[in-house]
Amino acid sequence: MTQPGIDVTRSVGLALKRTVATLRSVMDDVLRPLDLSVSQYACLEQLAQRPGLSAAALARHTFVTRQSAHTLLQGLEERGLLERSPAPPSGRALPLQLTPAGADLLRSASSAVAAVEAQMVSAVDAGRIDQLLADLDAFASALDQSVASGAGAQEELPQ
Repeated sequence: MTQPGIDVTRSVGLALKRTVATLRSVMDDVLRPLDLSVSQYACLEQLAQRPGLSAAALARHTFVTRQSAHTLLQGLEERGLLERSPAPPSGRALPLQLTPAGADLLRSASSAVAAVEAQMVSAVDAGRIDQLLADLDAFASALDQSVASGAGAQEELPQ
């Protein structure tokens, strides 16, 4: 008797998970000599592209919890790679920005990560990358709609 389920050889979700896990491992390898984790790199990259983000916004943009973002930011701040504004422009959130040392380290990290991404996408015809990106966005949007409607992939179990 076969168990109902997905065909693991044709599962898009499992293929995405495998790709993400492999990408994360390779990124860890190239960032390790720079004494950066993937999450720390993501924080630096987001701040370079969006200076002045609050810690909460940075957490959202880097897919970590606020608590994890706090720990990451504290470590980066202690290393002199980022700094907080002394006073909030409005509200309570203190905007974050890279220091010159953070910008220097990010240049090396971005170059290493760009090489990893170039290696990854070299396996696909360059003319298909735009469609691949559109498909991945469509996958995320379809799942976002499920989450928003409360209709996640939860199924009632048989009694």
